[in-house]
Amino acid sequence: MSPFRGSAPFTERWQHFRFERAGPVATVTLDRPGTLNALTFEAYADLRDLLAELPHRSEIRVLVIRGEGRAFCSGGDVNEIIGATLRMGQDELLAFTRMTGEVIRNLRECPVPVIAALQGMAAGAGAVIALAADFRVATPAARFAFLFTRVGLSGGDMGAAYLLPRLVGLGRATTLLMLGDTIDAAEAERIGLISELVGAGELDEAVTRLAGRLAAGPAQAYAQTKALLTREQDMSLSAALELEAAAQALLMTGRDYAEFHAAFTEGREPRWQGR
Repeated sequence: MSPFRGSAPFTERWQHFRFERAGPVATVTLDRPGTLNALTFEAYADLRDLLAELPHRSEIRVLVIRGEGRAFCSGGDVNEIIGATLRMGQDELLAFTRMTGEVIRNLRECPVPVIAALQGMAAGAGAVIALAADFRVATPAARFAFLFTRVGLSGGDMGAAYLLPRLVGLGRATTLLMLGDTIDAAEAERIGLISELVGAGELDEAVTRLAGRLAAGPAQAYAQTKALLTREQDMSLSAALELEAAAQALLMTGRDYAEFHAAFTEGREPRWQGR
């Protein structure tokens, strides 16, 4: 978390999704249930900007992303995005596709743990947003579909061809990204796409429990773990070992490391400060 701020204030109201905070846990709710929470140009931009702000908001320790109604997110709005992109020139199209990629990059580079709460369909961009989260908690009604080839585009969109093979393996990722078939929650859990599968009425409780655990934990340790998981995927072993050594040496100077030792010595639970 950066302690340094310039003149620009934090955004207090986001227009293209609901944003709420309960203590250290912030929640983004995609709230266009009539379109299965399809994304618009403005929703992409708001997600990009919110995720860029979060590293500066030290009061937020966890972000939950969820959808209103019976779906998580059906991807880009067919009328508002696909129809509009057919009228765009190359420069506008590249600006748009880069913006969608920035959402995923900011998700992965944001030091705050991100939980995707999945109660229904996650398709297209919605599936990639869930994929880029750190945890995916889902009910049996959850489904995933990487639909990009179904609309005549590359299955490698918004980082899907980078992230998905690292989660489920190259073979399964090839099938999912090329064919664009829908898989149910049981299959998604089997291949490792879902972190936790819970009962139909247990999603809120499970997400609250996980968010609470993360919010109460050692924030700097979590942030460093997330950063290393993201960065080391393209490193040699020797480079990864050096990066991990530097990160551990830095954390060993922190208050949380000393707090663990004090708590262990005194026979109590640590009181993490995230410092």
